[in-house]
Amino acid sequence: MAFDIDMIKAVYDRFPDRIAAARKAVNRPLTLTEKILYAHLTEGPASKAYERGKSYVDFQPDRVAMQDATAQMALLQFMQAGKDQVAVPSTVHCDHLIQAEVGAEKDLSKAKDKNREVYDFLASVSNKYGIGFWKPGAGIIHQVVLENYAFPGGMMIGTDSHTPNAGGLGMVAIGVGGADACDVMAGLPWELKFPKLIGVKLTGKMSGWTAAKDVILKVAGILTVKGGTGAIVEYFGEGARSLSATGKGTICNMGAEIGATTSIFGYDEKSAAYLRGTGRADIAEMADSVAEHLTGDEEVYANPEKYFDQVIEINLSELEPHVNGPFTPDLAWPISKFANAVKENGWPAKLEVGLIGSCTNSSYEDISRAASLAQQAVDKKLTAKSEYTITPGSEQVRFTVERDGFLDTFGKMGGVVLANACGPCIGQWARHGADKQEKNSIITSFNRNFAKRADGNPNTHAFVASPEIVTALAIAGDLTFNPITDTLTNADGEQVKLEEPRGLEMPTKGFAVEDAGYQAPAEDGSKVEVLVDPKSDRLQLLESFPAWEGTDLKGLKLLIKAKGKCTTDHISMAGPWLKYRGHLDNISNNMLIGAVNAYNDSTNRVKNQLTGEYGEVPATQRQYKAKGIGSIVVGDENYGEGSSREHAAMEPRFLGVRAILVKSFARIHETNLKKQGMLALTFANPSDYDLVQEDDTIDINGLTSFAPGEPLELVLHHGDGSRDTILANHTYNEGQIGWFKAGSALNLIKAGED
Repeated sequence: MAFDIDMIKAVYDRFPDRIAAARKAVNRPLTLTEKILYAHLTEGPASKAYERGKSYVDFQPDRVAMQDATAQMALLQFMQAGKDQVAVPSTVHCDHLIQAEVGAEKDLSKAKDKNREVYDFLASVSNKYGIGFWKPGAGIIHQVVLENYAFPGGMMIGTDSHTPNAGGLGMVAIGVGGADACDVMAGLPWELKFPKLIGVKLTGKMSGWTAAKDVILKVAGILTVKGGTGAIVEYFGEGARSLSATGKGTICNMGAEIGATTSIFGYDEKSAAYLRGTGRADIAEMADSVAEHLTGDEEVYANPEKYFDQVIEINLSELEPHVNGPFTPDLAWPISKFANAVKENGWPAKLEVGLIGSCTNSSYEDISRAASLAQQAVDKKLTAKSEYTITPGSEQVRFTVERDGFLDTFGKMGGVVLANACGPCIGQWARHGADKQEKNSIITSFNRNFAKRADGNPNTHAFVASPEIVTALAIAGDLTFNPITDTLTNADGEQVKLEEPRGLEMPTKGFAVEDAGYQAPAEDGSKVEVLVDPKSDRLQLLESFPAWEGTDLKGLKLLIKAKGKCTTDHISMAGPWLKYRGHLDNISNNMLIGAVNAYNDSTNRVKNQLTGEYGEVPATQRQYKAKGIGSIVVGDENYGEGSSREHAAMEPRFLGVRAILVKSFARIHETNLKKQGMLALTFANPSDYDLVQEDDTIDINGLTSFAPGEPLELVLHHGDGSRDTILANHTYNEGQIGWFKAGSALNLIKAGED
C-alpha cells in the first residue's frame, strides 16, 4: 500500500512558513497542537489568532479512515455527492462486523459468508472512488493506521471515536461522523470549533506492573467522561518521551473516554524508531528534518500553565496500575484499593472472563508483556481460572507474535485467540450464557465498559485495565487478587508469586506478514459498477432529507425524556444491529431502545400521545411520522457520549424527530445532528429539564430569525392545559444554520454540484 510520501512532503514543506505566521498571529510560543492546527488551515498562513472554544475554523485534513460499520453510510452519502474520486487519501477497514464466538479461523470464515454483501459493496465502492480497502481479517482500523498511515504532524479524520489512536505518532487524528468524512472526501473544508488545550506533564519513568494504559486510566479518573469535551489533550515531559509509540497510541486512543477532541504526543526517538520498525524509514527521515516543528516550543513546556487551559501532572515513577469501572470508564481504582472497592460495593469478585487486545491494547509490546505472564503461569504450574481471550490488532501483529511463539504460550495457559477485529469490545461477542442476565464480572484491556456493551447483559460488571493486569487477574480468577503483593496456589499446592511482566516494544527480528490484507483501488474507477440490491435488508440507497419548511415548528410531541447516561450505544445499539448499518430504515428500529424513560425508569417503553398507550420507541415514532407529526427528544448531561456513529443522528432524523433538547452534548454527536439537519439544543437553564412532562406538546419559536448566539424559545404545552416557556441555547454558526435550512449538509453539497 502507498504511504502518500508526496502528500507528507507537502505537509512538511508548508510547516516553517505557516508555523511562523501562526506564532506571529498569537504573539507567543506555540503548543504542538497549535502548530499542527494552524498548518492545516484551509485559508493558508495564519493571519489571526483563533479563540479557543469559540471560533469555528476550516481545516483541510490529509487523509480519511473509515471502519466498515460506519463506512457504509459514509460512502452511501459520498455516492450522492457526484464526485469521481476522493479528494484526499482514504481507506476502509473491515473490522467491526466479525463476531467473536469460538476462535479466529472459524469466526472469520463465518463473517465473510454472513457479511459478503456488505464486504462486496465496500470493496466495489472503494475500487470505484480510489479508496484503499483493507479486507476482513486485516486488522482493527486504528492499529492498521498506526502501522501504515499515521505520521507526525499530520491531520486525519476517521469515522470512529477512537481515531485519536494515531496521536501516538504525533498526528492530530479526530473521530467524526460519516457526513464529515463525506465532506472531506468530496474536497470540502472540515469545520471544527478551535479546541481548548489540556496539557498533561509526565515525569519519571514507569516500571514493574505499570503500563501506558494506566496513564489514561488515571487521567480518566481525574477528568471524568466529559472533562475533555471541546479540548485536545497534549502530553509532554520526560515521562512522555520514555513511552513507546504504541503505548502513546493506547493513551490517545482511550482519550475518547474523557470526551476529548483528540490527544497527541510530540515526535521523538520512540516515534522515529517505530516508523523505521514498520517500514517507514523515509518518513522518519523527513520528520527528522522538521523535528523542531513536531513538538511544542520549549517555553510552552517550561511554563505550561501560561499556555494550556488546564494542566495535569503525573509522575510515572509513582503511578500505580489501575482498574476502572464498572459501567463507566472513569471510575478509577489504584490496584492497591481495588480489592476493597470490590468487597465494599458488592461487585462479583469471581472473574468470569479476561479479554486482552482490541484497538486500544493490541501492539507487539502489549502482547509480549501479557505473554510473559502466561509463560510464568505455565512454568509455575498455574492455569487460568477465568476464560481468557486474545484479540490481535492487525494481521501483521498476529503473524509476528505467532512467529515468536506468544500465541502458543497463551494456548498452553488456556487462552483462545480471536480474529483480528473489534469483537467483544463493541458487542460483537456471542458470549455463551449472557442471555441468562446473571450478575457477573469481566475485565478487559478495551476502552469502554458501558452496561450491556460487551455482551448485552446489563448485569455484567465490566472493568478496564492494562493487558498485564487483565492477564494476572484471569490467572487468579479473582478481582480481589493484587499481583504486586499476593500469591497464588499452584497445582502442587505451593504458594507462588507472579513476577513483573516483561516485553519488547518491537520484535527483535522485525515485523513480518505474508498477506497484510490490503487491496489497492483501480487506477480508473469510471467503469466500476457499485451494485446495491433494491431488495436487500443490509443496504439501502439514501434519499435526501427534506429541507426546512421555513416556519417555526409547532405541535411537536415529546417522544422520550431520557434519564441519566444516554450514550450512542443507548441511542443506536451495536452488537446484532451492526448488520443494518447500511440500511437506514431497518436500523432505525433500534432508535433509543436503550434509553431510560424518566417517567417509568424503563427502556423502550414510552407513551404514545395518539393512543394513550405505551409502546416501543421506534414504533411510537413511526406512528407520529405516519401522521405527519414531528417530535422532540429530551436528554440529560453529555448526551451522545461514546462512539462516533452517525446512525444515532440519522435515525431520529429519518423517523421525523425534529429536535434534541438536552443539558449538554458530547462533541461528535452534536456535530452529527447538525450535519443531518437536526436541531441540537441545550437548556439555557438546566433545571428546566424538570419542567418537561410526559404528555407535552412543544413549539419551537424563533426559527424564522435563526441566528448564531440567539437562543430559541420553546413552549411546553402540558396535558392539563397549563404551559411553560423556556429558552434553549445552540452553537450553530451561519454555515451550520445553512445545513438546517437545506435539510442536511449533504443537500448543500449536492446543490453545489447542480
